[in-house]
Amino acid sequence: MEAMNDDLASMNARIDRTNELLHRMLAEVAKTPSTHAIFVDAGYLYAAAGRLVAGTEDRRAFDLDAEGLIEAFIDTARTIFADSRLLRVYWYDGARRRIHTAEQQSIAELPDVKVRLGNLNANNQQKGVDSLIRSDLESLARHRAISDAALLGGDEDLVSAVEAAQGYGARVHLWGIEAPEGRNQADPLLWEVDSQRTFDLDFFKPYVSRRTAQVHEVTGGSRPSREDVRFVGAQVAAKWLAARGRESLVELLPGHPYLPGSVDQDLLVEAEGLLQYSLRGQSDLRRTLRDGFWEHLRAQY
Repeated sequence: MEAMNDDLASMNARIDRTNELLHRMLAEVAKTPSTHAIFVDAGYLYAAAGRLVAGTEDRRAFDLDAEGLIEAFIDTARTIFADSRLLRVYWYDGARRRIHTAEQQSIAELPDVKVRLGNLNANNQQKGVDSLIRSDLESLARHRAISDAALLGGDEDLVSAVEAAQGYGARVHLWGIEAPEGRNQADPLLWEVDSQRTFDLDFFKPYVSRRTAQVHEVTGGSRPSREDVRFVGAQVAAKWLAARGRESLVELLPGHPYLPGSVDQDLLVEAEGLLQYSLRGQSDLRRTLRDGFWEHLRAQY
């Protein structure tokens, strides 16, 4: 009887230790923040946004402000996944022999952005992009690196990528672009995802414009220096702070280095007016402008 009581006591002690370990594990899981990532099929983005705003899918016929658009996507994700942090933005595009174009290189240099290239064949068709998306989605979900994935795309071949991520417990949210007629996303893809969101014409208008013979129209002289652009960014920041007040500044600071889409567009428009020079499509000057804006605001905090 005494031996039986000893065995029972030992068993209870092991159960108590197991319960303690489970409680610790649950406590650690509760403290671990959720993480999300954004996956952009650039082929779909250019075709659908170009058709919606410029009336053409030909990339040569319009300019797309990729940097501004990426920041708008990040801002949207921050609103949707309020208690989650961004892992990064994955940008999938095609290039001949997988060699970055100048535009792709400038996108790759953006903070929190990873450019992944498939091949571009003789007919300018992307090859291998869908498999890259599946590989990344599956790997990140398997290693619990993300809890939510925002996927901008429309190809039915992405269904397997969605299923793979969901199989490891990640939720996949499909983002789409308004189609002038019909749909530009495959039905099986729409059926498979956890949620859907469609961006309309007003969302894309600030970032897509028809290309003219002279892309960057200069109305007041040559290209401004970075110092001039940084100074103008600080000027706009001072005006913004005076109009909005410190409460708005406190709300804005946690998003550094990103700006909400509306603030970013107001900054761009006002800066172009002060500089008398178009900054559309000039990612280096756009970054310098934001740097000047942030430097002034952070100095006031």
